[in-house]
Amino acid sequence: MTSTRSAADTICCPPMFRSPITEEQAIDLADVLKAMADPARLRLISMIASAPDGEACACDLAEPLGRSQPTVSHHLSQLVKAGLITREQRGKWAWFRLNAERVAELCDCLALSAS
Repeated sequence: MTSTRSAADTICCPPMFRSPITEEQAIDLADVLKAMADPARLRLISMIASAPDGEACACDLAEPLGRSQPTVSHHLSQLVKAGLITREQRGKWAWFRLNAERVAELCDCLALSAS
């Protein structure tokens, strides 16, 4: 069974350790976690989140990541598709920002709170 919605279209789920999540919620959450389950993508998220002004140009990410520009663009596209970062085209280059709301929803979903 596959989800008809993209991961970026939904809030992943209620806190999964307080109550069981539905199969659809599990599929959506798995899609987001798959997007994050790559060391290069985790590094990209951290570089974007820690950049001055909270945004980074794609042109500045290839060298510190040690990957080619096409590879970095692929990873960034996957993170955008998952809704973890946003993209804004400015002239020749794309600029990326962390989607703080989406990341907070993901953290809330995975929270181990006992309440």
